[in-house]
Amino acid sequence: MRLTKLGIFIFLLSGTILCTSCGSEEQSVPLPQKITVVKTLSDDVPIFSEFVGEVYGEKDIPIRARVEGYLEGIYFEEGSIVEKGQLLYSIDPRPYEAKVNAKLSEVAAAETMLVKAKSDLDRYVPLAKLNAVSKRDLDAAQANYDANVSAVEAAKANLSSAEIELGYCQIYSPISGIIGITKARVGDFVGRDPNPIILNTVSETRNVKVRFYLTETDYLYISREYVDRMNDLTEGEDKPARKSNIEIILSDGSTYEHKGTIDFIDRGIDATTGSILVQSNFPNPELILRPGLYAKVRLAAEVIKGAIVVPQRCIMELQGKYSVYVVNDSNVVNARQITAGATIGDLRIVTEGLSAGENIVIDDLQKVKEGMVVIPEVIEFKSKTNQQFN
Repeated sequence: MRLTKLGIFIFLLSGTILCTSCGSEEQSVPLPQKITVVKTLSDDVPIFSEFVGEVYGEKDIPIRARVEGYLEGIYFEEGSIVEKGQLLYSIDPRPYEAKVNAKLSEVAAAETMLVKAKSDLDRYVPLAKLNAVSKRDLDAAQANYDANVSAVEAAKANLSSAEIELGYCQIYSPISGIIGITKARVGDFVGRDPNPIILNTVSETRNVKVRFYLTETDYLYISREYVDRMNDLTEGEDKPARKSNIEIILSDGSTYEHKGTIDFIDRGIDATTGSILVQSNFPNPELILRPGLYAKVRLAAEVIKGAIVVPQRCIMELQGKYSVYVVNDSNVVNARQITAGATIGDLRIVTEGLSAGENIVIDDLQKVKEGMVVIPEVIEFKSKTNQQFN
């Protein structure tokens, strides 16, 4: 009886150990994990370059004192918008009024002499026909008359010049735009050094010009786009002009909301710097941009056709070599070495190693390894730098 109970106990203990052993083997096989992946895309990707540019007005017209004198009046508010033809400054006119009066007197004297010469000539002509005076006296009377005609014309020209100078005593705005700070004050003697001849500047800023310099390499791409745009302009009014993809980044880091177009490329490249001047045009309806402002000009210096683009955080770097985890059609993870190209915000171009439509691991890179079976969950990557990637 004891042996029978002992045998039963040993049998049950052996069964328990066997079941425990089998359970451990089943638990050692992990279940596939859900891993987030994104699909690689192929697209034409512009590569942007940044250049330092300076803002100019559509028109920047200096206001000059064209005559010397004491500044008598200022008739505008500095930094305000002025209209074309608006009175801006006045210079003491009294010296120029006296000059005009003197020239008027000279005109009157010349005209009086002309009247006398005309009278003498009229008297000599009939007498010469009767041989009452000599031909020499007639010629002298004619010459005297002609000289007085010229004297009158010269006196009137001098009067006109004096009136023009008098007119310069009042300075009007040549255009509508924003006027700056005056470089002289009422009572200053202006129009001659050391006091400024340029009193102010009026700028038309509804549109602004941004000038910057390109390297020779960047110029070659931009010039082709510029030529294409000019061809568009000449092919007909129904076809809209091609716009350049030019942006400016302001000093606070913000991107200006209006894009610009190239409207001028300089004649030649500066041999000392190896660069060329380019001018672009930007609308400025809110008048945010002001002349003299410095900004970064951002434009597409190259377009890569059919580029493979992936999120930057998908890429692993080790000792200068780049790789990604690719999930194949069998849901198996494979580590693949790639050649990484230009960075575009939080995206990166892959020049070798990937093709369009492949699934690559984007999160939990530390949880996956070569040969691991996973359950891929395709997500849409939303770029934080305004780049599109689906």
